[in-house]
Amino acid sequence: MSLPLPPVAEPYLLPFHYGALHTIGIDYPADPGACAEILGQAHPRLAVAEFDGKACVSVNYQLYFAQYPNGGGITQEIEINIVGYPRGERRRLPRLSYLDYARGVDQTKLLGIGRIHVLCDNPIAIDAGRKLFAEPKHPATFTTAVPSLNGPATDSWSVTCHQDGDELFGFTAVLEDLAHEPVLHTPITGYGTDGEGRLLAGPMNVHHPYRHYPLADGTADRVGFTIADDDSVVGKNLRTLVGGTPAAGVWTFQSMPVAAHHRPYYLP
Repeated sequence: MSLPLPPVAEPYLLPFHYGALHTIGIDYPADPGACAEILGQAHPRLAVAEFDGKACVSVNYQLYFAQYPNGGGITQEIEINIVGYPRGERRRLPRLSYLDYARGVDQTKLLGIGRIHVLCDNPIAIDAGRKLFAEPKHPATFTTAVPSLNGPATDSWSVTCHQDGDELFGFTAVLEDLAHEPVLHTPITGYGTDGEGRLLAGPMNVHHPYRHYPLADGTADRVGFTIADDDSVVGKNLRTLVGGTPAAGVWTFQSMPVAAHHRPYYLP
């Protein structure tokens, strides 16, 4: 029996087109039992994916621009996700290592991100995320220092998330001189659970490969993670899911510029 498509709430349109996207994601191996408990509370119809006996927690920061008929909008957000799949679909999934998953080997796209928390600084994006994709999306602000062609040459990232004026958590990633490879990981299936308990699957395509940085014992210290507010729900979940576990991998994407305004010159 076919199902109806989820409604598209006015005034929004789908697909949503990104004018530019700058993002970094950090993947952490995690205890499957702890992940199952937290994922089950947010998305009862999702099961935790395992890679060599470990679950995967993904924390990703996004800075994106969108153009509209009446202007433009800039958004920053962080998703805290547990990689999972719909219950009952395990038989359709291949057996994968974490690197297989990171490289986009799974083409069923049943493996997706079960969103646990989404923190965002744009009220319109918060409203759209809730209504269109059933995202658990809430207001936050960010302090960042990220690679940019309009700044000093660097491949280091620093992101801090604040809520109600207080620091929640933050991370750093120093990626200079680290080996990386292009990976075709998208479409990324983002899972949401609406108020009636229905599971939604929303794919996101990035029309260019990501860079993936696999981390090992000698390079995992390039990524740092701090939890400033242990009493918040976000902080408690992050302490359970991430704690002091070394990261397994980092992936980045930065949109290429489409134009450049060059240095002026004097006329005689």
